Amino acid sequence: MTSTAPLPSTATVVPRVRIASLPDAAPDNYKAMFALARSVRLDEELRQLIDIRVSQINGCAFCLDMHHADARRIGVADRKLDTVAAWRESPFFTARERAALDLAEAMTRLADDGHVADAVYDEAAAQFGEELPQVLFAITVINGWNRLMVAAQTPPLSFRG
Repeated sequence: MTSTAPLPSTATVVPRVRIASLPDAAPDNYKAMFALARSVRLDEELRQLIDIRVSQINGCAFCLDMHHADARRIGVADRKLDTVAAWRESPFFTARERAALDLAEAMTRLADDGHVADAVYDEAAAQFGEELPQVLFAITVINGWNRLMVAAQTPPLSFRG
């Protein structure tokens, strides 16, 4: 049986900025972030997989909690969600999903590699064609949200009850 009660925390994380206050504190920025996020036109399952993988890499508990819940709500298979961190070894991902996840990792880890390898980009371009800019913006958006939420130490929504 699955419980919806918050798990006890051993970490002491105190939010630095209440993200909910941003519409008042930085209204133009907040609106712009949401507008950019809403402007991305991409299959919702693929979008959730990108959001989850990037959030795993960036260590964003808020986004992981939210996007796992969203993915379950739209019917993404548990076995896929359970193995997204190891998508290269998992048989549950399509070639299209693999190309998006590979590109997402490369773009998220720019500091490690200094670039996105041609082979990674070329495979994504082959899989997505004219839709590739949507994938690039989806990855960019979740990286932005991750950095905002991690810097603000925003706790997961489900933890707050």
